[in-house]
Amino acid sequence: MEKLSIESKRIMMERFGKDSIIALATSEDGSPSVRNVNAFYEDGTFYVITYAQSNKMKQIEKNSTVAIAGDWFTAHGKGINLGYFGKSENNDIAEKLRTAFSAWIDNGHNDFDDENTCILCIQLTDGILFSHGTRYDIDFTIKDVTL
Repeated sequence: MEKLSIESKRIMMERFGKDSIIALATSEDGSPSVRNVNAFYEDGTFYVITYAQSNKMKQIEKNSTVAIAGDWFTAHGKGINLGYFGKSENNDIAEKLRTAFSAWIDNGHNDFDDENTCILCIQLTDGILFSHGTRYDIDFTIKDVTL
């Protein structure tokens, strides 16, 4: 397994460095759950706006190991609740999410006054990416995330 190469970084940003639909798998008591989520990718991490009291966040709280699948890409990672979307520590990523999700972010689905509206950070650990007949087995370097 290789570290993220320049070519695989380029492909990941091209495919997922915008509003992207990915399948997110969590588990509870050995039973898996999968759902599609809107996500934004940057530097080995996917970000999702969600609700802190949702089933996915409750499951991640108990077991932070997750799996994802997207456009010719599958990976494992760790789910981390970064907390309220509007807290000052989240300003940088929140602005990127506002830009990436601009087509729908203010359509009334999200309540940004509710402190349960949070950012889910999915730190990737390993993945497999396919592009034009090439398979990239990727070892993502884990970064420390400040909570």
